[in-house]
Amino acid sequence: MSTQALISAVTRFSTAKVLVIGDIIIDHFLWGSATRISPEAPVPVVNVQREDLMLGGSANVLRNIISLGGDGALCGIIGDDLMGLKIRELVGRLEVSDDGLIVGQRPTTVKTRVVAQGQQVVRFDRESIGQPSKASLNGLLRFLQTHLHLYDAVIVSDYAKGVVGEQLMVPLHRLLEETRLRQQRALPLIIDPKPSNIQCFVGATIITPNHHEAQQMTGMRIEDSVSLGAVARQIRDDIGCRAVLITRGEAGMALLQEDDQLVTIPTMAKEVFDVTGAGDTVAATLSLALASGCTMREASILANHAAGIVVGKVGTASVSAAELLDALQKNQPDTVE
Repeated sequence: MSTQALISAVTRFSTAKVLVIGDIIIDHFLWGSATRISPEAPVPVVNVQREDLMLGGSANVLRNIISLGGDGALCGIIGDDLMGLKIRELVGRLEVSDDGLIVGQRPTTVKTRVVAQGQQVVRFDRESIGQPSKASLNGLLRFLQTHLHLYDAVIVSDYAKGVVGEQLMVPLHRLLEETRLRQQRALPLIIDPKPSNIQCFVGATIITPNHHEAQQMTGMRIEDSVSLGAVARQIRDDIGCRAVLITRGEAGMALLQEDDQLVTIPTMAKEVFDVTGAGDTVAATLSLALASGCTMREASILANHAAGIVVGKVGTASVSAAELLDALQKNQPDTVE
């Protein structure tokens, strides 16, 4: 694959506009040091020195899209609370519209991570999981009805908090088909899935489960290249998608398309410090690449490079276009079939 072609694709990201739909989360980080064990229990005592609130879940996908030079918007549910206001503030800093943020009847999901000496000590979540209220769902669908045609690609980012399900996906597929007929163009639909919702994703352009999610979706174990191919084919056939991209951590990625040829892509990560949000980066890069006219293989190679950058950062991180271009120039991409 030509490095110059990939570099040219990244420079076209600025022309792409992507809509992200899914579970919105606040990632709350408490950073500090731990030098002693508590006398009350065998746990470290963390002296907190810094606190950060960051966009997480589907909101982190949008953050990556903007960081990579693209444009877009976020559609999901936030709470009528301080963290919901914080989401609006952080989305506003990205200089994109917050019209797709629907205030629901449950609190904003918050994941709090305590990190000492660069290592996560504990995580605790504050959330209410379940199907959205009818009023919240109607708000999401109204936004999609009036705005979907403005975008070049759509990402569904499923964090299993309840927003993504048949109640959303069935109308979304109908609206995508209406947009295709009206504009004579099909918007790529990129799915970052959770296994429990696999039947909702029938007809996706590409689905991006990780190694463990792919095993859960099929009930099959990945032990070698043969079983890897079998798992990818089963997912593709189950939901009728054009492509399956399985992310495999240190083993890189595996792409299966309609031609039935499994392409493995070696990891580009030099060091792995934190995999938090790596799937968000993959989805964001894929969507921008596909919206910019890349082939599936080109888009997957770009996503692999971006993931290799983000896992070298601590916390919920994003990748910039400059970082991706630098990585492409330093590392001649390669695929092994």
